[in-house]
Amino acid sequence: MTDADHTLPTLISPHNRALPLLTLTDLRIAESQAAAALPKHTLMGRAGKSAASFLLEQITRDTSIERKRQKVWLIAGPGNNGGDALILATELHQAGIALELCMPLDVKPDDARWALETARAAGVPITAALPASLDAYTWLVDGMFGIGLTRPLEGVFAAIARRLSQRAMARPRQGGVLALDIPSGLDSDTGTIVGNGEGGAVHATHTITFIGAKPGLFTAQGRDLAGAVTVAPIGVDTASRTAVQLNAPELFADFLPPRDFATNKGSFGSLAVVGGDTGMCGAPILAARAALFSGAGKVHVALLGAGAPPYDPPHPELMLHDIGELPLDRMDALAIGCGMGQRERASHVMRDVLQLDVPKLFDADALNLIATDPALATAVTARGVQGDPCILTPHPLEAARLAGTDAPGVQRDRLTAARALAARFASVVVLKGSGTIIAAPDGRLAVNPTGNAALATGGTGDVLGGIIGALLAQRLPRYEAALAGVYLHGLAADTLSAQGHGPAGLTAGELAPMVRTLLNRLFYPA
Repeated sequence: MTDADHTLPTLISPHNRALPLLTLTDLRIAESQAAAALPKHTLMGRAGKSAASFLLEQITRDTSIERKRQKVWLIAGPGNNGGDALILATELHQAGIALELCMPLDVKPDDARWALETARAAGVPITAALPASLDAYTWLVDGMFGIGLTRPLEGVFAAIARRLSQRAMARPRQGGVLALDIPSGLDSDTGTIVGNGEGGAVHATHTITFIGAKPGLFTAQGRDLAGAVTVAPIGVDTASRTAVQLNAPELFADFLPPRDFATNKGSFGSLAVVGGDTGMCGAPILAARAALFSGAGKVHVALLGAGAPPYDPPHPELMLHDIGELPLDRMDALAIGCGMGQRERASHVMRDVLQLDVPKLFDADALNLIATDPALATAVTARGVQGDPCILTPHPLEAARLAGTDAPGVQRDRLTAARALAARFASVVVLKGSGTIIAAPDGRLAVNPTGNAALATGGTGDVLGGIIGALLAQRLPRYEAALAGVYLHGLAADTLSAQGHGPAGLTAGELAPMVRTLLNRLFYPA
């Protein structure tokens, strides 16, 4: 190895870190500038060493199987990702780990050719043949293709991707599947499978990603395919490369209100949850309960329909009103749309609330009304242009209606879709889904790392609206309120699932008490 660096590789866990998320363009520029200032092959050498450091740590940590019985199988593609695998194999071989590297096609780039020569000189066992079975190996390493892949996996590489994925999805008790930089076949910018999914992609249990984290590892299909992500910066400065960040408490914690002894309920604002047409009062009550647990001082429910209960027996703290009886202009924030319906009265309410100088969140039926009524859409945009941006919280189908496209089109590039909606409506947009995207009209963008399949049940969106609404009432700025609400909502699902209450069967109503626990544990410790 010719790299003059002898320091241990830096490895970063994304957990609770507001890491920059680098697009393909960002990465190419950063890599090119760094490579120009370093000796040849330095970055590939560092990448391979970082991967080896990570994998050796995993092997050492696994006490269920002796180190001398650990065996690693690596697949090297024809490009620089294959070069990374070759250097990784060299480092493991020199550390005494039994392994075999499969290289179906010769590597082509100059860096990768250097890596091949290095591996051969070290005596790394290299073959072009695929083993009949991979069962004898504790770790499998995907070094086929990295960022920038533009065509679907095919032939031998598609077949290998399927075999690696079968191992990962079997949830092995020992070892796993490690992807180098990004699971082969995954688009690093969008989190979708290259080529509309035709050739598939590797499903990994772990991914070590080089230079910086990529948005595609944290949204859409990428969250499932990447597994546990570790970042290896390999000495490349990326701090100012992108406006996209991974959502974390450091982005919003300073905006939460202090809870001094001298505070009172007025210190934490009044929220009105507006919705609940006849027969649909459950949704706004669910949102309002979540707002109570999220620290709002007073929570009202303004109901559009008939036949609503006079109060909420489990939470008589909630104040239920007919919408005509509650002065919405005196509220500190409004959360509008849960169970609202799309009848004329709902449209009339929307026109009225858009005239109020009160922070507003729109969800569910409110979004559908905005999507179908150009006057409402224009009014939403005008609020933002005037310095009073709304918060819109669409799921992909609602986002598609707002954008005049379809849900698959939104899902193909979630970051671009969220950014476009934020610009079009001059609003903060929360594009819900795996790796929820939070986009501000000024261009700021965050990808949320919390949440799981426990949220795939009715009412969880209402709960999210109530949480964000409560934070608006506590006078958080719009973008930070959205960041905090999305993060806590997802973390509540993660925490409850870790306690055995999910992902299957978790109900939306169970989230709010956990949000309260997390809010106090993380930001208001006794």
